[in-house]
Amino acid sequence: MPGLFDYENQLEKINAHQPPLNKLDKVIDWEIFRNPIEEALYVEPKAPGGRPPFDRLMMFKILILQKYYNLSDEQTEFQIKDRLSFMQFLGLQIGDKVPDEKTIWLFKEQLKEKKLADELFNLFTGQLLSHGIVGKEGSIVDASFVDVPRQHNTREENADIKKGAVPLEFGKKDKNGKRSKLSQKDTDASWMTKGGERHFGYKDHVNVDNKTKLITKYSVSGASLHDSKELENLIDETDKQLHADSAYRSKEIETFLEENECQSHVHEKGYRNKPLTQTQRESNTIKSKIRARVEHIFGFMTNSMHNALHMRCIGKERIVSAIGFLNLTYNLFRYEQLVRLQKVKMI
Repeated sequence: MPGLFDYENQLEKINAHQPPLNKLDKVIDWEIFRNPIEEALYVEPKAPGGRPPFDRLMMFKILILQKYYNLSDEQTEFQIKDRLSFMQFLGLQIGDKVPDEKTIWLFKEQLKEKKLADELFNLFTGQLLSHGIVGKEGSIVDASFVDVPRQHNTREENADIKKGAVPLEFGKKDKNGKRSKLSQKDTDASWMTKGGERHFGYKDHVNVDNKTKLITKYSVSGASLHDSKELENLIDETDKQLHADSAYRSKEIETFLEENECQSHVHEKGYRNKPLTQTQRESNTIKSKIRARVEHIFGFMTNSMHNALHMRCIGKERIVSAIGFLNLTYNLFRYEQLVRLQKVKMI
């Protein structure tokens, strides 16, 4: 029968391959997240005794693990039980109790209700800023679609949703007195076609430090909103230079950037009967070398994070929380890369 030494030998073999979670665990001080989570989720005990809750910092690490591997709650529970590297990351031993899928779902709901995704994202970003890892010498803004389960509605229902109304059919109660149809519908997501591809869901708008490729700020909108409409929610007085593609080029935006003393490196665009000059095209080519760095972020989310821009949850509140943790997870792994490549010091 396998014993303790067999278990340790197997872990050594796994760690020799340097799994991503193992590398992340070496550089992140997880304790910085403990107090905000425990303070926000603290509940006065009703009576002495009872089963103690799972350690909330461990639950937070489960969420990071889940985001990185883009796992469902059910798969998360199974994979923790099945993979030694996951158990090691969470500080669990064989035989320890593992949170089930319902517990994982409930924890995410609690984080959503307390809006902790934004708070924890800003906490880590603040650490990066205070230690000079992000210098804010230049920023890049861009957006990516976040696809959610597509809805199968009637034309009339879609027409109501487009007007900002909830179809009456969604609000009808079933035989148990529950509005079950409404709970399964996403009336905040929207459709958008780009490059011949149809998307249903939301957008993750990001402001990225052009030197480190770390996300410093983000916002969430429906998929149909034009990228430029979120710019003012992404830029503040700390931004000194801005790179963006031509979708962000307008007189209003140039005026906004000038008023905020932010130097514009936004791509210029041609118009009918007024194409770009050779000088403008050459300028855009130079700008592209920096602006293209933001594509690496969405590429990481798609490839390394196992298609994380496709989400299973519905409803804007859940999506806003999920996107916040998606961006935080990316930043954690990007920071680990920078440390490993010795481009920054450890916090």
